[in-house]
Amino acid sequence: MKITLESPINQYYVQTLAMIFFPGEHFGKKGKDTEAETAENEPSLFVRSEAIENGVKAFAAVEWKGKRCEAEYTAEKTEGRSEERTLKLAVGGAVLAAMGDLIGYRPAWGMMIGVRPSKVATEMLEAGISKTRTKKILTTDYLVIPKKAALATDIAVTEKRIVGEPSPKDCSMYISIPFCPSRCTYCSFVSYTSKRLLDLIPQYLVRLKEDIRENFALADRLGLRIRTVYIGGGTPTILDEEQIRDLLSHIASLTDVSALDEYTMEAGRPDTITEEKLRIAKEYGVTRVSVNPQSLCDEVLCGIGRNHSVEEFFRAFEDARRAKIHTVNVDLIAGLPGDNFRRFSSTVDHILQLRPENITVHTFCVKKSAEILRLNADVYSVRGGDAGKCVDYSQIKAHQAGYVPYYMYRQKNTVGNYENVGFSLPEHEGLYNIYMMEEIHTILASGAGAVTKLVDRTVSRTEARNIERLFHQKYPYEYLSEDRSVSFAETAERFYREHGLL
Repeated sequence: MKITLESPINQYYVQTLAMIFFPGEHFGKKGKDTEAETAENEPSLFVRSEAIENGVKAFAAVEWKGKRCEAEYTAEKTEGRSEERTLKLAVGGAVLAAMGDLIGYRPAWGMMIGVRPSKVATEMLEAGISKTRTKKILTTDYLVIPKKAALATDIAVTEKRIVGEPSPKDCSMYISIPFCPSRCTYCSFVSYTSKRLLDLIPQYLVRLKEDIRENFALADRLGLRIRTVYIGGGTPTILDEEQIRDLLSHIASLTDVSALDEYTMEAGRPDTITEEKLRIAKEYGVTRVSVNPQSLCDEVLCGIGRNHSVEEFFRAFEDARRAKIHTVNVDLIAGLPGDNFRRFSSTVDHILQLRPENITVHTFCVKKSAEILRLNADVYSVRGGDAGKCVDYSQIKAHQAGYVPYYMYRQKNTVGNYENVGFSLPEHEGLYNIYMMEEIHTILASGAGAVTKLVDRTVSRTEARNIERLFHQKYPYEYLSEDRSVSFAETAERFYREHGLL
């Protein structure tokens, strides 16, 4: 897509808006031959904005396949709204109107393109705006449809209740196990499945335990209180029973796990879960596990490369129940290739009958590196097919069953531009999910592909926070030879000193 701007607006913002209507679109420069071949069918977008007395007026024009649509939109200045946000509202309104006319589609989330759609609602609630007024502003100013505005506001209220008044001395630990028994065709995470890489697991665990020890020691030096520990993947239960015992006993030797607010191990793939692994997890203090079918249709599972059956999921779920894990989460994905509303609604109904404490409903997201793009390049969808009905059904049925939406995030190139939502029975909310997504406090991370996030919590939730990210090497073999001449601990200590947190 060709984008021309006569506006101080951030180009990335406009590109992300455009991708709502043209998912999978590229904006990089093309070679001369490619440019000549594609110019005729390539959409083009022109955006202009100007400051006016009471706000900003924007104009957008989009052309594609011989059709041209234009729109103007004005955003007014209001108390507490920055000039940057006023500009975004004006440009967003113009782009959505022009592209909406061209494609014949109204995105449910309007111009809210960020990962955290409840963030704007949180800011308004923190500023003393009522729930009713917040929903109204999301609908009228941000062009969000009413049911999504209500969802964002309700989640913001729930998050505020759960988070309370966080301390700048709080933190969480993330531990990465980036290995899987096979790779799902839609996978966007760093996970490794070949025998050569799986053979690295024993060596990987030795190095991982060194990092974990360093992070717990760092938290102690900084005077941090560890609220949650999250072991994620990949698939942590790809480890055998003794490896899981070795890892969990190591963690237990470094902290009082009984004092944690939450201790999660993503069991994940049912084909890697055994009753003994879950019994060991319970023995060492794990309070939350994920057992993730994604779908309860064997045909769909086969099509997306999940090497387990529906029957194996039910067996793994019962293993978690017998292990008496406090909170069991189940992940589902709406809009999977080969799925439809009838199948997905049946999956939701069966999961609700099991009564897991958490249910997370994701919307199928297409990543550039996913295997499914090689198998089927036509998986991008503006409207998302049945995905919208599936997402709506999951939210309605979860509410009727007594579940409360407690956290939400969105991704680019999600079919239909829909959201991922975590639902919980009372007192079973996934705390780490909120702390991580809302950047509530520092996350100290260990393992390949893991990202430590240092957060200065001395400002309010609505103010811009000082955040610094420290990245471990992405691949396990790179991680094992990672240069540690510049210590993460030294960087973290400097960050805490500079921001007066020590």
